[in-house]
Amino acid sequence: MSNYEILFKICTAILIGGIIGYERESKNRPAGLRTHILVCVGAAVVSIIQLKIIEDTLSFVTRYPKLTGMLGSDMGRLGAQVISGVGFLGVGTIIRTRGSVKGLTTAASIWVTACIGLAVGLGYYFVSFTATIGVFVVVVCMKRIEENFFDKIKLITIEIQYYNKGNLNSDVCRYFWNKHLKIEDVCYAIGKDESRDLFKKCYYTVLVTKHTNLDKIQSDLNKFHQIVKATITE
Repeated sequence: MSNYEILFKICTAILIGGIIGYERESKNRPAGLRTHILVCVGAAVVSIIQLKIIEDTLSFVTRYPKLTGMLGSDMGRLGAQVISGVGFLGVGTIIRTRGSVKGLTTAASIWVTACIGLAVGLGYYFVSFTATIGVFVVVVCMKRIEENFFDKIKLITIEIQYYNKGNLNSDVCRYFWNKHLKIEDVCYAIGKDESRDLFKKCYYTVLVTKHTNLDKIQSDLNKFHQIVKATITE
């Protein structure tokens, strides 16, 4: 393998990592342009090293035929370690919040970037560029398809402050029932306002869709005479 071929492979890995990382960077994801480039280049370097080891082994065996049975090289060993080892980067991009998990797409893009980097290092350029185009189409176009054709649900938390409970819980539950929204959890607490008067708090965890008008829900809840203040957090 010539130095020019090695240089070409490294530059190709930088280009491919940059293409995938650009999309993640534009979405302000934890792992963006630099991370994807480094992962792709690192994987390519591992593949190049593996090929160089094989070349050196063959050269050594050619010079010393008697050592044929004593020397060997597993072509896939280093690459397998890259694929499994890159998982620690993916874990760092996954964030679990109440009711949702974010960062899985970024973690998957890091993993597939490492795989493409291995392909670049091994000289499978058609596979590399085809996979890059496929990944870019998936992360860009599929997002729009999901938004337009799939009604995803998510959990929101509604904090309600009130002084007199009365029939508040049944009234709120009836309101959500009429809106066809499901209550996942209800928690209660006690707090103080600026005048140091005790008031009660309750937290409703509710399942909503992208079509749910959260501003309307907050406005409706604030109209309840028992409620001092209702606030929605996602």
